[in-house]
Amino acid sequence: MAELPSKALEKPPLDGITVIDMSRVLSGPYCTMVLADLGARVIKIERPDTGDDTRAWVPFVGGQSGYFMAFNRHKESIALDLKTPYDREILESLLAAGDVLVENFRPGVMDRLGYGYEALSSRYPRLVYASISGYGDSGPLSDQPAYDMIIQGMCGAMSLTGEPDGPPERIGPSYADLGAAVFASIGICAALAGRARTGRGQKVDISMLDCGIALIEHALARVDLEPTVPTRTGSHHATLGPFGAYTASDGDMVIAAANDTLFGTLTIALGHPELADDKRFLNNDRRVANEPALKAELDRILSKRTVNEWIEILRAAEVPCGPINTVDKVLQDPQLKSREMFITVDDALGNKIETANNPIRFSAGGPRSITARSPLLDEHREALVQEFMTTNGHAKFREVRQLAAGADVDLSFVNLAVQH
Repeated sequence: MAELPSKALEKPPLDGITVIDMSRVLSGPYCTMVLADLGARVIKIERPDTGDDTRAWVPFVGGQSGYFMAFNRHKESIALDLKTPYDREILESLLAAGDVLVENFRPGVMDRLGYGYEALSSRYPRLVYASISGYGDSGPLSDQPAYDMIIQGMCGAMSLTGEPDGPPERIGPSYADLGAAVFASIGICAALAGRARTGRGQKVDISMLDCGIALIEHALARVDLEPTVPTRTGSHHATLGPFGAYTASDGDMVIAAANDTLFGTLTIALGHPELADDKRFLNNDRRVANEPALKAELDRILSKRTVNEWIEILRAAEVPCGPINTVDKVLQDPQLKSREMFITVDDALGNKIETANNPIRFSAGGPRSITARSPLLDEHREALVQEFMTTNGHAKFREVRQLAAGADVDLSFVNLAVQH
């Protein structure tokens, strides 16, 4: 195999890809953040005056939203009023140069703005158009609004979360939003790979509800095969044991001895090998059926030492286990630090926050930056206008308008864009 040039290895995988980010809040911005972390150039389109909704969300640092900064790193910002002809022409120039558009409005909103998939695909056939919404662009609920909480309820995740005798509970992080963002980024990369073969882009239609269903693991198979409907099991696994949270002398920890061999190893490490011969715990099915008794036995033994002492003992025996960290302790975790899993994000005002880095690792592509820049609202307008609205840019825009005219599409917004 021929050796790759060294310069090729220094560039991140999506280097040279330009993303026009018309999304806001979380699912869309998180998706485009992933693409930016992988090397894409992301140009964020924001509303004048207020920008992305999350610019007003706590916590704040130096008057800027830490929430916004965390999910909009590596991006450029331009505020466009799409009711004005000139700003629409700026957007057209960006689209003419772009590879990907990402939006997370309700279905129909982009069509009313004049930037729906059908309208853009005829003029920009290479454009990959990613749309994230609550229910996707088809089905009886497609025009309904949705939030993460609604989707968590509808997809069954809440019915599986919480204590058995308690009410359904929301998963702490925004499970549906983030799941949709990750699936969208996968879909975009796949569409770009397809474009490399065919020369044409396509629409990536992402439904938060679809993604929520895709992430409820084996619950669908269980409801199909078992006589009872899966429900809440607290911190313990419905089909594996011991696999959950247990109590040491100074707090709780997690142990996952997910097969008979590991359970035998666990009992030896705990100093109680007789548990492996207990009829109640002879195999996984029996351990799951007798989970309360198993937990009582393990808690009794674990109460004799601290969490850290037991983790040292169990890891030496290669039994999967770990502490239950609060978020402040996560930031000090030596494993995560060694993997450079924390990134410092700053802005032009000198504000800084620490947040999670991208978890994807490549053998090639050079070292990833462990610092990043979050844009101020409209920070890059002048530079972007100068870059994209040059004489060549105007010529390209006129060429696109002529192509659209020949394609028998609605030119109303194009005509509006050139009247300035």
